[in-house]
Amino acid sequence: MSSRRGKEEGEEGEGEEEETVTDAPLGRSLRTPRAAGATGIVFALVLVSVIVLVHSAIPGGPGHGTAWLGGAGSREAARVALELLPFAGIAFLWFMGAVRSHFGQAEDKFFANVFLGSGLLFVATLFAYAASAGGLLAAGGRQSGTGLFVWEYGRESSFTLLNKYCMRMAAVFAACTSTIGNRLGVFPRPLAWFGYLVAVILLFVAPASAWFELAFPVWVLLVSVYLLAASGSRERTSLAEGVS
Repeated sequence: MSSRRGKEEGEEGEGEEEETVTDAPLGRSLRTPRAAGATGIVFALVLVSVIVLVHSAIPGGPGHGTAWLGGAGSREAARVALELLPFAGIAFLWFMGAVRSHFGQAEDKFFANVFLGSGLLFVATLFAYAASAGGLLAAGGRQSGTGLFVWEYGRESSFTLLNKYCMRMAAVFAACTSTIGNRLGVFPRPLAWFGYLVAVILLFVAPASAWFELAFPVWVLLVSVYLLAASGSRERTSLAEGVS
């Protein structure tokens, strides 16, 4: 009897212990900082600066050769642009996190995977472009023999990475983000449709005219401004509910 009673008491103790563990607070959960939305603005401003500097400093036409490297201003502009690119990539990763936090748990797995894949591939190709253009800048000015061939190859590979691969991954990212935001109703309809327009421009127009690449950072800037406004609105609502 005593052993049976002890066993029952032990089972009751285990149940109480499990209940205590289950009901115990898990601590404060991590919340997306409001400043994460501002990283999209940082990314947009940096990428606009990089695109303008690169296309102003490094001519894309075959007739320019490496003569532009003789000017100290052109070399310095290209160098500054390449040094800024890593910070643009870091800011974009934070921007992706802010967008996913705004979507919440209701996002579809298919679109979530495309969202993540296209965003990460965009950053990877952006960094690959920076490495290729950096090698191009270091090898520039060698006009004869193998040096000229390296210059031609480096220029073509750099602009192909930026215009055809990087910008097309940006197009997929913009289209996927706009689709999720539109279906969940967390993006204004005009912002979602503008994202689709940007995707079309980046897919079909930007490879022919490099300045259309600016459409992507403009879209990111608008999304970031909206995220900051939405975050501020949520904070004011929760404060008002807490006071009441």
